[in-house]
Amino acid sequence: MSDSEILPELEGVMSYQTEFELGQGDCVAGMKTLPEESIDIVVTSPPYNLGINYQNYNDNLSSKEYLRWSLDWAGEVRRILKPEGSFFLNVGASPANPWMPYELALTLRDLFQLQNTIHWIKSITLELKESDPVSVGHFKPINSKRFLNDCHEFVFHFTKSGKVPVDRLAVGVPYADKSNIARWSHTEGKDKRCRGNNWHIPYETIASRSKDRPHPATFPVELARKCIQFHGGKPKALTMLDPFLGIGNAAVAAGETEIKKFFGFEIDEVYLDEAKKRLGA
Repeated sequence: MSDSEILPELEGVMSYQTEFELGQGDCVAGMKTLPEESIDIVVTSPPYNLGINYQNYNDNLSSKEYLRWSLDWAGEVRRILKPEGSFFLNVGASPANPWMPYELALTLRDLFQLQNTIHWIKSITLELKESDPVSVGHFKPINSKRFLNDCHEFVFHFTKSGKVPVDRLAVGVPYADKSNIARWSHTEGKDKRCRGNNWHIPYETIASRSKDRPHPATFPVELARKCIQFHGGKPKALTMLDPFLGIGNAAVAAGETEIKKFFGFEIDEVYLDEAKKRLGA
């Protein structure tokens, strides 16, 4: 890790209790500086190998090269993840390369147990009986005679054992039928049930991509926040990592949930500077 620094809490746009340590450089080298079994939560979204135009990374590797590289950085994630830690891996696909998320998950099966598969729903149309179809979320149209619009991405929840307790109700939803509260003993009288593994989280509306989202591929802050809440525990006692920091959405979520300490690595100086700016550095 080069140019690593601890960002002080500053007066200004944002003020967090979280201690941020962000480094510019290759994430594998950066993670090697962290102690074994020192991280509680990893939330990240690596390049998908879909040919996205990053400034300092070739996102068009052969499948073998990409999966070999993924094993390198994921091996470091396993080394630094605590036995009861959670690793949330956000990956998407394209119509031209639909197998990539599955191939990546299978490649990592020798390192982790796949404890949950979460579907990040970016756009959905609901056909309710009492109304016309209602479409909500971020819909990105494609011009194709062969493919449906891909309105979701995966969030693979990996753990070392597959037996890590989580807080399902921290991201729960109220019962639609309130009679279920008394009907099911496990509710303990609470009006909240498991959300399930379909998480509808649209992108925030922005006026200008270059100004408001100067990165070609980001996940919403809310997605990272829900991963933190789902993992459970007391945030003020937890450590978190995003090895592919980008413009810092996972770091913002860590600050908003008062994670004790956050580590992030980013190879691109422009993206790292934007992350620091958002965190008030």
